[in-house]
Parts: sequence; structure tokens; C-alpha cells
Amino acid sequence: MSKSYIEGVSYPTTPDWDTERPFLTGQIYLDIKVTGQRTGSKSSSIDTFKNGDVNRAIGIFTPSVQELLVIDDLLFAMTGIEGMYISMKRGRAKDSGIMFQVDASMDLALQELAKRILPLCENYMVIHSFVESRSHFKHGLVNHAFAATLRTILQDYHAMVAQLEHQFRLGRLSLQGLWFFCQPMMGAIQALTTVVQKASAQNLSGSAILNLLQNQAAAMAGDNAARSLLEKLSQYASAAYLGILERWVYEGVIDDPYGEFFIAEDKTLQKESLTEDCNAKYWQQRYSLKPGIPSFLLNSAETILTTGKYLNVLRECGHSVQVPFSENAKLTNSGSDRRYLECINIAYNFASAELLNLITHKYDLMARLRSMKHYFLLDQGDFLVHFMDTARDELAKKPAAISVEKLQSLLDLALRTSIAATDPFHEDLTCCVERTSLLVQLDTMKKMGNGMSDLNTEAESLEGDKSNSDISNQSDSISITGLETFSLDYKVQWPLSLILSKKVLTKYQLIFRLLFHCKHVQRELCGTWQAHQGTRGVKSLGTTISGSYVLCQNMLHFMQSLVHYLTFEVLEPNWHVMCDKLQNTESIDEVMQQHDFFLSKCQKECLLLWPEILQKVEKLKSICLQYAAAIHWLIPSVSVLDSDGSKINSSESVVRKEILNKTTNRIRSRHRPPANPVWRSSDEETFKTTLEKFEEEFTEQMKGLIIALSSRSQSEPYLAHLAQGLQGLGNNL
Repeated sequence: MSKSYIEGVSYPTTPDWDTERPFLTGQIYLDIKVTGQRTGSKSSSIDTFKNGDVNRAIGIFTPSVQELLVIDDLLFAMTGIEGMYISMKRGRAKDSGIMFQVDASMDLALQELAKRILPLCENYMVIHSFVESRSHFKHGLVNHAFAATLRTILQDYHAMVAQLEHQFRLGRLSLQGLWFFCQPMMGAIQALTTVVQKASAQNLSGSAILNLLQNQAAAMAGDNAARSLLEKLSQYASAAYLGILERWVYEGVIDDPYGEFFIAEDKTLQKESLTEDCNAKYWQQRYSLKPGIPSFLLNSAETILTTGKYLNVLRECGHSVQVPFSENAKLTNSGSDRRYLECINIAYNFASAELLNLITHKYDLMARLRSMKHYFLLDQGDFLVHFMDTARDELAKKPAAISVEKLQSLLDLALRTSIAATDPFHEDLTCCVERTSLLVQLDTMKKMGNGMSDLNTEAESLEGDKSNSDISNQSDSISITGLETFSLDYKVQWPLSLILSKKVLTKYQLIFRLLFHCKHVQRELCGTWQAHQGTRGVKSLGTTISGSYVLCQNMLHFMQSLVHYLTFEVLEPNWHVMCDKLQNTESIDEVMQQHDFFLSKCQKECLLLWPEILQKVEKLKSICLQYAAAIHWLIPSVSVLDSDGSKINSSESVVRKEILNKTTNRIRSRHRPPANPVWRSSDEETFKTTLEKFEEEFTEQMKGLIIALSSRSQSEPYLAHLAQGLQGLGNNL
């Protein structure tokens, strides 16, 4: 095998007998003559008539005899063979073509007529040389078809020369008559020569040849014969190219042995990368457009590319499908007839409908998306309640100390004992533990790209870099546990991985991590509120505990408003909008586009693309958790005080005492208070000081969050909804 002009493409080696065979034209004689001149030997051909060889000069004959000799030589020259009185000569330039010259002693009138016919002979030599050279394997199918069509034209030309010779043998052909018969074809042969010379000079192949023929035909608007000939050439030369195109749009297969097709295949990109790499470019770059698209296919290039990609996916799924083929489905390019465009559109509509039907029905796309919504967007969160209760101790550990296998078993148990058990895809849900907090992960993904290019939106340009510099410091200063790093994962098989790729799953995971941690903070505050209910009758605590009640209620209001905004004002409305749009999609690309738009919009409206605002939210959640932990340490002391004799209203004592005991037992197991807590008179002052510190810090951060939301709500109206929900809380602080 040998290398072609296109890198990476191999072709069969041309046999030696083909390269060693003499040319079928008179160029072989010229080559011998040039070689002989270089070696110093005498040439047997007549190079010039200026050397005094008067015995062979045509001028010694009468004009009538000269005419017969000239006609005989011209008939030979028209087939590329040197005559007695018309010789061939190569120009001085290295790449110059063959020229014919006549005996200078010839009658001037005969010379004039002969010189009018000689350009036809020279053009024939150029065309014939091109046909022989471009028939080799390395020049590709288009050049082969182009050369074959030229060979057919030359066969007609040879037939005409044979007829003229027959007339000459019968004594019925004069030089003037020869010129008369040659004149009609001069323009067409000259047009072919122009095309051939440009193709040879630029070493064109594939679509470049087709574009050249199209352009030259358009330039011949004033010569109908030449234009028709070039259009016919373009039709036959494009037949091989359209054969490659047919297999692509009808079967999804690239059958391109010489690399001439305008669609490239990168076999290094495998479909498995969609579920492994956020930067996977399988769908975008496995098949891609190359430069040099034929001009008559330029407007349909994207449609052609997409059609073959759809058929290729169907074939990868083991779904045997082929576009219905009819007699009119044969792709041809004939002048103004654009029927091939209609065939391409029919193939695209068929492939698009088949793939969309396969994914939406056989692989049940909408059920998969609803399953993702149940788990990642907490649409049905009862399984999460069971999981957080059973996995509380494991999630309280450091990320490195957490057993993912244990979490997975607890997650499976929660799924089987909740409404999620009715989901046919619940076994595809898995869990994982990240190594960094949500803020750090977002910052890292922004810096590294990591397939999340849509993070670089106008939101980031508004935020600037002032908040990013503090993210790592804040996150490092906080000791994170599994509660901050826990996330879900999902097993996706081909071809659903086209829609639920690793990049898409990462977007789902970011939203889940935010919701999961908000739920955790909300649960902690609810536990604190329950603990407060059990201490309302303890009078010895004075007014300090009342302030704690108010602060706890404000924190709960903040978390409930935030969760309500995320779920009912962002996720649910956008989900229903996406579902409505998916009902009207006509291709899998539209499905991917609508799904990606839904996730990107949810990310943005869930504050994940606003680092400064998200940082304030995380700070507020951290304050809430610290406050809940402090109160949980206090509750056991209150319990001891009550057992020492503090009186509780008799009508409420039984209920509150029961609440207090249950809450105390749950909190003791979580926060491990001192073994023998005793409430002292100095503890009230310490508790009051601590409470004021929490209240001051919470108030400051809340006001900062409301200001940040309000300042950006003019350009981003959805932020106004959250700001309004928190506005009443801000006024009460």
C-alpha cells in the first residue's frame, strides 16, 4: 500500500507495467528526443528546418502537394503524434506543456490555416496526459470518474479524427475543410483544457474538482456548448462522490477509501466516554465537517452530517434500519435539477423520527427523566428522610472516613422502604462522596472548564473575582463532613448517555448537593425548635430562652423560604416548561438542547452561577448549624434543672416533658453533651452572650444577602422572588 495526497489514507500500489508503459500519445517521442539531446546523441525527429536539410523541407513542394502533406501531419498531430513537417516541442519552463511548430518553409497561407488548428492538438495533449496520470489510485474516486468521463469524450474525438482521415483518404478533405470541421469543437476543448490545467496546477482532488467544474460552468454563461459539456462532466464526476453520500445518508456508513468525503470520522472517540468524562466530545466530534464541502451541498452540509449521525446511533443500538429506497432516491447532480436535496431531506426526517421514537419509546426517555427528578431534584423526598435518619452517623464522619459501600446499602434500604420502590429504575441510583464542598467544586470547575462551559456566564462577570479568593479560605476553615459532600450518581446506558451524559449528571449533582444540604440544615433547625417546645415551661431560664425561640424561628423561616424558592419557584416551573417543549421536539438534538437549557436555567436560578450570593447563603447555613449545635448542648442542662425541682405548668407538663425527653435522647446521640451537665447562674449570662453573637452575625449576613439579591434583581427578575420572601424576615431582624 502507498500513501495518497491525503494524510492517513492508503491506496493500492500501481503495478510496474502501468508506470513503465509508454504513453499512448506522441509525448513518448518527445521524451526520447529530450533525453537524446541531454546525452548528446542525434535525434531522429525533425527539430527544426533551419539546418539546411532541404531534402526534407516542405517548401520544395508545390502548394497543392504541401496541402496534402500538412493535412496528413495535422491528422497525426490531432492524436498527439509528431509528423514529418509538424514537430512537437516542450517549452523552456519546467511545467510548460507541449507545443507544435510547422516547417518555416511552408506556404504562408497554409501556415496560417495550420496554426489555427494546432491549439486543438496542444489541448488534446494536455487532456490526454491528464487522463492517463489521474487514473492512478492515489488521485481518488472523483478524479477517476472525471478522467473516465474525459476518456469518453476523447473517444468521440478520436472517432471524429478517424472520419476526417477517411475523407482525406478518399480525396474529399481540404485544409480549409479540416478547419471547418474542427472549429465547432475548439471552444469546448479549450474549456476542458482550462479545467484540466487548473486541476493539475493545484493538484486538486475530491470536492475541489467538483467545485472547479461548477465554477467553470458558471463562467461559461455565453457559450452554451461549453457550459453544457462542463455540467455534464460535473454530473458524471460527482457520481462517485454522491455514491459515498448515499451510503452516509441512507445507512450511516462512511465508505470513503481515499478520504475525499467532507465528513471526517474520529475513531478514537468512543461512546463510553459520555458517561466517564465531562469533557467528552463524542457527539460533537466523532463525526464532523471537513473543509472543502462541494458548493452544491454547502447549504445541506449540517443536515447531511446529522442524518448520518442519527443512523449511526441506530446501528450502534443494534437497530437494523435503512432509509426506504425508491427509484427516485438515487442521488444525482444534473444541472438545475436539485432532486438530491429532496432525497436528503427525506432521509433526515426518517432518521430523526426513527431515533427519536427509539429513545422515547423503547428506552422510555421521559420515565428516565422523571426518575432523575425524583432523586436529584427531590421531587419525592420520602426516601431521603429514611436515608438521613439511618445514615446520620456515617454522614457525620470526615469524607475520607466514610464507607461508600455502607451508604449504598442504606440508600438501597431507604429506596425499597419508600415510594421510590415503585420506580422501575431505582436500582440504577448509586451514591458517592465528593472530597470538597460545593463552593470549592464550583470554583474548581470554573477554573478548569471541566465540561461546564455554561458556568462562564454573565453572572460571573458581574460577580468578579472578589468572592472567589475567599471561597477556598472559607471552605478550608470549616471542617466538612459527609453531610456537605454527599451526592447521588446514576447508571446510564447507551443511547440514553447521549442525553444523560457525565456533564449533564454533574449539573444534576450540583443541584442535589445544594438541596440536600438545605434539607439537612432545615432538619437540624426543626430539631432545635422541638427542643425549645420542651423548655417553654422552665421559668428559671428567664427571658434568655425567649430570644432563642425568636432566633430559631427566624432561621427556620429563612431555610423554609430558601427551600420553597428552589423547589416551587425554580425547579417545578422549569420542569413543566421543559416537558411541554419536549412533546413538540422533532429530533434528538432538540431534546438535548431543551434538556440542557432546563438544567442551565435551573443552575442559574438556584444561585449556583452566582458565587457571591451562594457564598452568603452557605455562610447563613453555617451559622444555623452552629446555633443548632449550641442549643443542643444546652438542652441536657435544662433537663437536669427540671429534674431538680423546677415547676412546669401542670396542664402542659406531660406533653412537654415527653417532647423534651425524646428530643434530648436524639440530641445526646448526635452531639454528645457533657456527662453531668449542671445549669449554673453564670451559664445564663454566657448563653445570653452567645445568643447575641449568633443573632448579630445572622442579622448581618441576612441583610447582606437581601441587598445582594435586590441589587441584581433588576437584570435577573427571578432573584426578586427570593428577595421578597426574605424581605419580611430582614425587616424583623
